[in-house]
Amino acid sequence: MNTSNVVNLKSVREMKRAQLLDHDYQAKIMGMDKVDLLNEMVNFQEERTRLGQLSAPMMVRGKILFKALEESAETEALRSLSKSYRRHLELELREYLTQEKNEK
Repeated sequence: MNTSNVVNLKSVREMKRAQLLDHDYQAKIMGMDKVDLLNEMVNFQEERTRLGQLSAPMMVRGKILFKALEESAETEALRSLSKSYRRHLELELREYLTQEKNEK
């Protein structure tokens, strides 16, 4: 049996759920002003701290949030921080998916 064709169903389900959240969350974020975006960033960080790790849906939401913060930032410092964190989340998500594939 060729193991490269084996799919981790848990990973697939989690990514589908994250993709559904993607659309709803993106619509929510697009309707936020700068203060709301910053509050959402604080909420995101608090949730991450509380959970101790990032789930796939959190990574997807974080990418959306930090992209919006990056685009609406009035200072170079916030733009740079948002871009850096978004890239970090993209790497975390790739690593998560690779890890899920390698476990099977």
